[in-house]
Amino acid sequence: MEQDESSEGSHSYGELFDHIRALCLSFPGTVERMSHGAPSFFVNEKKSFLQYRVNHHNDGKIALWCAAPPDVQAQLIESNPDLYFRPAYVGHLGWIGVRLDRDAAWDELVGVIQEAYLTKAPKKLIATLKV
Repeated sequence: MEQDESSEGSHSYGELFDHIRALCLSFPGTVERMSHGAPSFFVNEKKSFLQYRVNHHNDGKIALWCAAPPDVQAQLIESNPDLYFRPAYVGHLGWIGVRLDRDAAWDELVGVIQEAYLTKAPKKLIATLKV
């Protein structure tokens, strides 16, 4: 299992993941389960939109792998390559990696997580969101 309660400085990644989990599970039709060794979030039990990765294959990163709309991946990586990266296995599908170990602002994380959900959720569920 990859999930880790490690902390660095004043950051507790376990606490941060608890906030991420709460946000993901607040979206309609979302469930959490382990997938490919990582806590993952799905819409309608089928479509994965986010994975929490800790040191995946010893890459040294604590990160989220998030579904993203077409063409967003390159823009985000270009805008902030210290924070964003192309994740293994799903990067070719347009997913974006977000490093949690680089002090990402919570507002920025919320935006990426919401976009990940909206990228995979059916219109019927999106219509029920309270925006």
